[in-house]
Amino acid sequence: QVQLVESGGGLVQPGGSLRLSCAASGSIFSINRMGWYRQAPGKQRELVAAITSGGSTVYADSVKGRFTISRDNAKNTVYLQMNSLKPEDTAVYYCNVEGYSGRNVYSRKSFASWGQGTQVTVSS
Repeated sequence: QVQLVESGGGLVQPGGSLRLSCAASGSIFSINRMGWYRQAPGKQRELVAAITSGGSTVYADSVKGRFTISRDNAKNTVYLQMNSLKPEDTAVYYCNVEGYSGRNVYSRKSFASWGQGTQVTVSS
């Protein structure tokens, strides 16, 4: 089983910055895709950014140029650097990690895990 622990949310003024972290632990064989999603009150959960094991990234149009996703494979951790924050970025942010659990290639099983969510509030 793979667990995710998120950190870094909080209250920030418009134009400010925050950095979210999500660390995966457990019986991890390999991690493929790591991503961040967000859900604002009354809205559906949406993709914010994602990064593959090879370093390819994808961003929602609304955050391009302001947010940067990165990962530390040695630490099984994904980060989201959020700059120039706007009130419309207010939401609960969830990390999502997809990969394989297990000890070796013969016993590995695919997994997709979600973090517990961290609140980001952008307000003056």
